[in-house]
Amino acid sequence: MKNFSTLLYATVVLALSSCGMNKNGTQNSTDAADFPATVAVDSLAEKGLFAKMSIKDTVKVGELVELKFTVYNDADTAQHFCKWHTPFEPFISKYLDVQSESGEEVNYKGAMAKRVMPPPAGSYMAVNSKDSVSVTVDLLKGYDITKPDKYTITYVGQNMSGLIVKDSISFVYAKQ
Repeated sequence: MKNFSTLLYATVVLALSSCGMNKNGTQNSTDAADFPATVAVDSLAEKGLFAKMSIKDTVKVGELVELKFTVYNDADTAQHFCKWHTPFEPFISKYLDVQSESGEEVNYKGAMAKRVMPPPAGSYMAVNSKDSVSVTVDLLKGYDITKPDKYTITYVGQNMSGLIVKDSISFVYAKQ
């Protein structure tokens, strides 16, 4: 049994050490079809991709709660990211934490899709060199924001998309 455990450990170490390398020992290119099922959080940031969120400081009850999500590419070449768990797809996963000022989490009311792994090539979006892509979504379609309060939004979809949003954002949902 001890020999089997040692052999299993050695096989796992060998397999993991060869992930992401090609025959000459260099890192594979960033081709959307070759992306892993989940992307290491720092890997896309190292390649020049990062994201930012923005929202109006004050939104009146009855108005749309529009969140703008922008992905930037600072690299010298086009880069790809998985659009799953980002606003670039409809609300079919919970990729944001929305909390009231008292720390109460706002309920997510969107769908929760089961996914085929690894993501197919069509699940990736390209961002040209030194360019950005943006999308705006109404948070009321995916989150149960009903009472006036100050809310903080944190992006939590980085394990699937690989995108990092360093800062959370806040807005006041105010009576008219």
